[in-house]
Amino acid sequence: MNNAHISIDTFDQHKHSVNEITELLHDSYSIHLQNNLHFWATTQTNETTYKRLTSGISYVAILNNKIIGTITYYSNCPSNNCDYYQQKSVGRFGQFAVDRSYQKKGIGNLLIKKVIEIAKTEGKCILALDTSELALELIKYYERKGFNKVGKMQWNDVNYTSIILSKNIE
Repeated sequence: MNNAHISIDTFDQHKHSVNEITELLHDSYSIHLQNNLHFWATTQTNETTYKRLTSGISYVAILNNKIIGTITYYSNCPSNNCDYYQQKSVGRFGQFAVDRSYQKKGIGNLLIKKVIEIAKTEGKCILALDTSELALELIKYYERKGFNKVGKMQWNDVNYTSIILSKNIE
């Protein structure tokens, strides 16, 4: 697939369907739900998707007028209980998904590169994320991209312990 036909757009509630993004998240994370890991994205409502999209800087990957990927960058997390995320040098991302039929085609790379660009423009030197410590394939994916485990966190709304991974982006 030629990634030249894919556009990475800033989320616009008037242009991009929150319902389509929610369905993308549900589908992309469904494998985790089958493994009894309750990621927020597995069952979140459109309202939750919208809240998460607008609490950071969100992007969508578009191919042939279809949303095939999404990611949200968070500059800071003042209401977050994770000390690592509250460091001024750390930006983070979440609500990251690529349509299952388009995975392993470089779309995730495009989305991650976009949040790295934003983090650098904000003066961040570290980009971080978290995922279930039981999501071994996801952890391997991030490690291949240069992310390293730096801690653990137990969020209130999930049924697993999260691994925090980060990458120096200077």
